[in-house]
Amino acid sequence: MSAGAANPGQNKAAEELDLSRMRHELRTPINHILGYCEMLMEEARLPKEAAEDLLRIHAGGRELQSLIARYFDEDQFFLQRDLHLLYHELRTPVNHIIGYSDLLIEQAEDPATQAAIPDLRKIRDAASNWLALMEAYLIEPMLSSQAGSAEPGGTPVAPVALNLGFSFKMPQPKSARAIFKDEGAILVVDDDESSREMLARRLRRSGYTVSAIANGVQALALARRQKFDLVLLDMIMPGLDGFQVLAKFKEDSALREIPVIMLSALDEENGIARSIEMGAEDYLAKPFNPVFLRARIGACLEKKRLRDKEKATHQALLSTQQHLAAELAGAAAYVRSLLPAPLTGPVQTEWCFQPSEQLGGDAFGHHWLDAEHLAVYLLDVCGHGVGAALLSVSVMSSLRLQTLPGTDFRQPSAVLSALNRAFRMEDQHNLFFSMWYGVYCAARRELCYASGGHPPALLLVPGPAGHDQTQCLSTEAPAVGCFDDARFSSALQPVPSGARLLVFSDGVFEVFQGADRVGTWQDFLAGFSLPEVRQLRPAERFDRALKARGAETLEDDFSLLELRFV
Repeated sequence: MSAGAANPGQNKAAEELDLSRMRHELRTPINHILGYCEMLMEEARLPKEAAEDLLRIHAGGRELQSLIARYFDEDQFFLQRDLHLLYHELRTPVNHIIGYSDLLIEQAEDPATQAAIPDLRKIRDAASNWLALMEAYLIEPMLSSQAGSAEPGGTPVAPVALNLGFSFKMPQPKSARAIFKDEGAILVVDDDESSREMLARRLRRSGYTVSAIANGVQALALARRQKFDLVLLDMIMPGLDGFQVLAKFKEDSALREIPVIMLSALDEENGIARSIEMGAEDYLAKPFNPVFLRARIGACLEKKRLRDKEKATHQALLSTQQHLAAELAGAAAYVRSLLPAPLTGPVQTEWCFQPSEQLGGDAFGHHWLDAEHLAVYLLDVCGHGVGAALLSVSVMSSLRLQTLPGTDFRQPSAVLSALNRAFRMEDQHNLFFSMWYGVYCAARRELCYASGGHPPALLLVPGPAGHDQTQCLSTEAPAVGCFDDARFSSALQPVPSGARLLVFSDGVFEVFQGADRVGTWQDFLAGFSLPEVRQLRPAERFDRALKARGAETLEDDFSLLELRFV
């Protein structure tokens, strides 16, 4: 509101109010402030460096005297005015008095200067009492008067002066300074030099590193150059006010993580709510209670430390995950490098290998044991990941290097029995594996095979006039490594020219086909009655499985090895 002339209703209200008595009661605590301050300066009971603070208190008292003369004059009391700015103007000097009094009380805790504490507390209490009287004698009457004169022709209600009769004393524990172990870099932004300097001094005495700035533009520039753990931001400032500065902090990706506590002498709920909604961490009203100030700053910094620690932990986790992913990728590449190169000649091979994770539990291979015998095998370790991959690689190495003692690798049952002894699940972190192992004798065109807990291999034999045959090749036995007394047996199967052998894991046919249906062995086997399915190559079968799943990956490893016998 802009200033205006008092109306007749306001003059009547002024007559009903005893402004001279108000001025007297408001001047009484100021006289106490000035009197005790002057006595302390005269008696020199405080260290010399405290003299400047006493002068600031004295200057604040003088300023309050001039404000009383200005606003409690009969011609000025009921003028329309901006109550927020008025309240701010009245509170500023008394905030200085309370703040510097608290500083001096803390500095006087030394035994040599403790005698000054009672007078300093009287100064602080007098300033708190003045605030209560000011609100009762000035702010409340003005609100009532302006509300009463809002409607044309209305009769303003004569406000009643309230003599509250109590003081706002804030007891401070003797151990208040020892409650918190403070550290951190704090930026104080306040256009009032005394408030800025007083708050900075208090924070430095608590162990913080403090930078003090007079306006929002300088604060933004400094915050972009220097790292801060907390910003204490005054709400009412010329130029960019606290809300505008807060908004710019939150819009800047380099600054938005810095917590901000808003400061103001205006105890205004809408402003508090707005600042919190905009991202402020907390709100502090002037004058500051030293204990509350430490507690809120300490809590705010602790939350930031926890957030920083959480962020660092998250970054470390991401780095670890990236490192692990690189390691797994390297391990997966190594496992793939162990898979056999395609064979050409009288026996031709082709395969498709797609683990469901970076490291799967499937492995397969083929190699010539001698000039006439070709070993073919595929195993599926329970589970996925590093453990399953390590076990599958170990088994493959034993087969390739033929390191199983006393084992004839041309006898499939003997190979499975030796593996069952060498890789007991109790010794492999309870991991076991299913396996199909066969040896093709080229001279006799005969396949000797054995399996343990594994799906049958399929021998596709071409027949006359399209009457092709599909033969299931398996032997009854448990998975390898489960039982010490497991028995494995071998079987023989002739292999005619043009036949194809498919050796695979259960992930080839146990494909999810919707929310609750999984492909079965019967479905898979029945598909080979169709010529277009029978002729599919390994990679084409994988694409068919993906299409049935309706996804880019399968839940289980897909391992399919095909041999063609010329």
